[in-house]
Amino acid sequence: MLFDSHMRTLLDASVALVNALTDGEARGRRYLAPEGAERVGAVRAALSAGADLGVDEADRLADTARALRTVFEAVAADRIDDAAPALNALLRETGARPQLDRAPGEPWQVHFHGADDSYAVGWSAGCATGLAMALGGDYAGRLGVCSAPRCDRVYVDSSRNAGRQFCSTACQNRVKAAAFRSRRASDEA
Repeated sequence: MLFDSHMRTLLDASVALVNALTDGEARGRRYLAPEGAERVGAVRAALSAGADLGVDEADRLADTARALRTVFEAVAADRIDDAAPALNALLRETGARPQLDRAPGEPWQVHFHGADDSYAVGWSAGCATGLAMALGGDYAGRLGVCSAPRCDRVYVDSSRNAGRQFCSTACQNRVKAAAFRSRRASDEA
């Protein structure tokens, strides 16, 4: 399954924001989302943002990340009827609307926010639209929450067979190693 490059960018940004800016568990360890200046750094890393990103913008994106997490969790639990209203609320809140924009010397690109919207509103609207297009386009099954023990990081499955279950190869390897140890222990018993 291949999403077009713009859609992939929005879905990847959604995953990066949720995983960087929401509390939970990551790869078997407790994860606390950063705050203050550390949150700004986490947003910069997640979105490859410039130095002009402020704490208010990072806080707004953390709110968006929490809303997006509820969508990923509802979809992973096969509760699309819960995911859709949450996503619709975020779309309304951000004023998401498609339009073509072009920077000087660049080709036209579809954006889901106005030229005067803030950085945080722009990314929030884009991420919400990307997830809405996945849900509305029969790709909800491509959104997931890691199935490894003690990990709740999210992912978008772009594999051909839609068989992804883990947020990373690290979690996949943890599960496989535990299964191997369990089999070996039962064989020795």
